[in-house]
Amino acid sequence: MEDFVKAVEAPVNPNIPDLRPGDVVKVFLRIKEGANERTQEFRGTIIRLRNSGNNHNFTVRRVASNGIGVERTFLTRSPRVEKVLVERHSKVRRAQLYYLRERTGKSARLKQKFS
Repeated sequence: MEDFVKAVEAPVNPNIPDLRPGDVVKVFLRIKEGANERTQEFRGTIIRLRNSGNNHNFTVRRVASNGIGVERTFLTRSPRVEKVLVERHSKVRRAQLYYLRERTGKSARLKQKFS
């Protein structure tokens, strides 16, 4: 039975480092538009990590124009994710940072973690 599960699992994407909630990341994603394929960058804060084997994913939140928040969930094992760059680590005390949804301005900032 274990051999069958391993045969169905997607391979781990080597271009994704260890991620933590509160990290500010750049996610480079391959987008297909008709016959063309291009790379799109999505920069934001990780507010959620789900570590559940093959369905391992993370949610990134950024504030777009006019203060509108945009959240996007990425599958860690997806071949569409080209690479993830961690720009900075933040000091957080929770696993899910949903409280950032209601905050704007200075109260939405996270303290940087040095080390």
